[in-house]
Amino acid sequence: MDFTFTEEQQAAAEAARGVFAGVTPDAVPSPALTPGAVADTYDQALWATLADADLLSLLLETRYGGAGLDAIALCLVLRESARVLARVPLLESSAAAAAVQAYGGEEAKAGLLARAGRGEMVLTVAAHGRTGHDPAEQAVTARQDGGTWVLDGVQTAVPWAHDADVTLVPAHTGTGRTVLALVPRGHEGTVLAEQFSTSGERLGELRLESARLAARDVIDTDGAWEWLRDLLATGTCALALGLGERVLRMTSDYTGKREQFGFPIATFQAVAVQAADRYIDLRAMEATLWQAAWRISSGAPGPLPAAGDVAVAKIWAAEGVRRVVQTAQHLHGGFGADVDYPLHRYHAWAKHLELSLGPASAHEETLGDLLATHPLA
Repeated sequence: MDFTFTEEQQAAAEAARGVFAGVTPDAVPSPALTPGAVADTYDQALWATLADADLLSLLLETRYGGAGLDAIALCLVLRESARVLARVPLLESSAAAAAVQAYGGEEAKAGLLARAGRGEMVLTVAAHGRTGHDPAEQAVTARQDGGTWVLDGVQTAVPWAHDADVTLVPAHTGTGRTVLALVPRGHEGTVLAEQFSTSGERLGELRLESARLAARDVIDTDGAWEWLRDLLATGTCALALGLGERVLRMTSDYTGKREQFGFPIATFQAVAVQAADRYIDLRAMEATLWQAAWRISSGAPGPLPAAGDVAVAKIWAAEGVRRVVQTAQHLHGGFGADVDYPLHRYHAWAKHLELSLGPASAHEETLGDLLATHPLA
């Protein structure tokens, strides 16, 4: 196996480091200090900088002004963004555009992709279903009525829903198929209610009440939603990895300077063992992330479908990011809860990522089902 990143992927990561070098986590709005939403919108100045650096069009083909890169490159950039708690819809907009490019019609591609790549349009995805625990595609029904599609249902916790120009909504048909509807913000038959994440960001509860969409705005290609769902999950794992790596670095710096009994607490065996355990978590998160991203990018066959690799990555990311921030809080002592220190922000963001990924036990069940239907030789 060759785990070396290509020159293009490394260049994307390097460009991301340059952009995010100007982002200070201390300046990220704190949910502990701000009632309700921490801000009315995403960091638009940073969004414009990402567009100027061509980091919003990584997955797009050159005819849409993109770089034609893959999920691995996107995950490398997302990893860098999470280290500084970048408040931008980078994952959702990039993944949605990639799904339209891979499965959408020519009219949808022409209307969305180039503008999304330039940062002129923001896309997002309704991926959490009615409750956050049920399959997203089961939360909305889609039926054809002449030349239009009619959608009914509810999607909860839609990220950046109040900012996105278009939301990709999975829905199930009467025949059991899943389609992806491209729903413009404020479209007739839609109602958007305000929700909040643990990080203090605004989410949206999207209600569709006999919302009608033209056929050109509905992707009914088999496998589109499953591919987009796996890409979103893998990107969320990349965010968890970047955040966890930054938190462990903060913990290492703090315990190396904090002294008790005349010695840095990092030299105490109990502290060193806990930090070592979290380092192992991060390396497992990293290995499973790149395996999943590689399967999505390459389409390479394996003993299990790519969903199996994604499930393994989600297991490690959901459990790992929680353990890393809990250990960091413990080793920082009361200092970790000080609102003048950024660790509490990372903790709030980590909880949001953990909830977005869902419980590890659910992914273990998914993995078990895949093993049952695809027995290994």
